[in-house]
Amino acid sequence: MTELLRPAVPARTGGLLDRLNGPHHRASLNVFLFIVIAHWAEHLTQAYQIWVLDWPVPKSKGMLGLAYPWLVTSEWMHYGYALIMLIGLFTLRRGFVGRAKGWWTAALVIQFWHHIEHLLLFVQAQSGHFLFGRPVATSVLQLVFPRVELHLFYNTVVFLPMVIAMYLHLRPNAAEAAESSCSCHPAEREPVAA
Repeated sequence: MTELLRPAVPARTGGLLDRLNGPHHRASLNVFLFIVIAHWAEHLTQAYQIWVLDWPVPKSKGMLGLAYPWLVTSEWMHYGYALIMLIGLFTLRRGFVGRAKGWWTAALVIQFWHHIEHLLLFVQAQSGHFLFGRPVATSVLQLVFPRVELHLFYNTVVFLPMVIAMYLHLRPNAAEAAESSCSCHPAEREPVAA
């Protein structure tokens, strides 16, 4: 009797997350990968400026930093990128299954810590109160490693499991192919033998 009194709930038509992880998963991953590679280009340019051109670290600002130095020194760009990475990894995770989901989740967990480090830097830069008795904003692991090397490391240890996840995602075994419902591997494609 109570079932007759409940209002009918409309069937879910597929929200944004469903679309991003279903019919638009491949396009979403491509956009996300473009952002990640653009960020890598910035870090690699900065590394080239420091270790090949022998520029001092404060003058080695990557490509964007040469045109817009305030972006590099303000912490806004760094924190914004860390947040975009965290949101992207979290948002696109639902489209992964099996082995690929494990690797994508590893990238998400590492990026969560990387985001915390950038949040610490951002809050210090905005407040003017620096931690650890340092004269500048300092993250936890910067107490042990120089900032440039540390962030190259962070980006590497987030990027590698992402690449492995995407590789496995595009080459699912039979069980993963049956479980997946995204646009990354059309039904006519043969799954990889397990």
